[in-house]
Amino acid sequence: METVMLVGGSGFLGLHLIQSYWDVEPRPKIHVFDIRPLPEKISKYFTFDPKQIVCHIGDLSSSEDVTKAIKECNPKIIVHSASPIHGMDKSLYEKVNVEGTRNLIACAKASHVKYLVYTSSAGVIFNGQDVHNADESWPIPEVPMDAYNETKAIAENMVLEASNADDDFYTVALRPAGIFGPGDRQLVPGLRQVLENGQTKFQVGNNDNLFDWTYAGNVADSHVLATEKLLDEKTRSSVAGEKFFVTNDQPTYFWNLARTVWKADGHVDNFNIVLTRPVAIAIGYLSEFFCGLIGKEPGLTPFRVKIVCAYRYHNISKAKRVLGYKPRVGLEQGIRYTLDWMDEVKADKKK
Repeated sequence: METVMLVGGSGFLGLHLIQSYWDVEPRPKIHVFDIRPLPEKISKYFTFDPKQIVCHIGDLSSSEDVTKAIKECNPKIIVHSASPIHGMDKSLYEKVNVEGTRNLIACAKASHVKYLVYTSSAGVIFNGQDVHNADESWPIPEVPMDAYNETKAIAENMVLEASNADDDFYTVALRPAGIFGPGDRQLVPGLRQVLENGQTKFQVGNNDNLFDWTYAGNVADSHVLATEKLLDEKTRSSVAGEKFFVTNDQPTYFWNLARTVWKADGHVDNFNIVLTRPVAIAIGYLSEFFCGLIGKEPGLTPFRVKIVCAYRYHNISKAKRVLGYKPRVGLEQGIRYTLDWMDEVKADKKK
């Protein structure tokens, strides 16, 4: 593997990628390209030495910044996981996910880097309709669910179309679903905030919809596996230009994850107040309307209701068969790791 360049390596998934590549034997030289440096304090969960990680600061959409970083680290392979989080403005997604990915491909080819692994999203096939045991043959919908997944799908297509043996350039795209783990700033912290606000009794939907979640360390492991398959001449053709769903292979009813988080914090509800999907959507529209009048962010929206109430689980047989992928950390253990990390951060703030 020699040298790997992790684009977006300072982010949530990026830190898990550093750890997974750090654990490879023999260990490659790890370089990070990001718009920001590595966090000043690295969680105790991560065992890599940040002093041995070379960080290059730059703009992914700048050919000058990207080319400079590639020349400085001379990577054998580039792993691209950079993306804004959910809930941002569409223009930012277009700048990073579309323009940034297009620029990275061009710079990698011009600099004679042969291999690129891209972090896509399982959400690229989701448009609000139920997703039952979807495999990679499922089409990307003409009308996307949101700007995040729309731009992710565009970027994924660019990455896969760029894979060409005649150009001596090989790519693979990984589609993780519902990522959480230490460093998570959205999913598990949001659920703990619901607990702190005393809102755990409210349930949107009937909780009969299966949903996929994926521990971040498992996602990172899948990137290492894809890297190894790309670099090996014997297996390269089986992964080049291919996409793979990556999950914990443990579909669970949507609200079960939340209750597992709350139970780990010592809280179990005796009853729940269930808002059915039609009722919740109606409340969501009213919430959007009235919050718009007073300039506040609505807590419940029709968009969020559709996500919470949809079936979204995937078939990862291809990843298991071709990549040799197997989730290393189960959901409950992953939740425990995440909560422990949050407690660690909270304790550090009190010092």
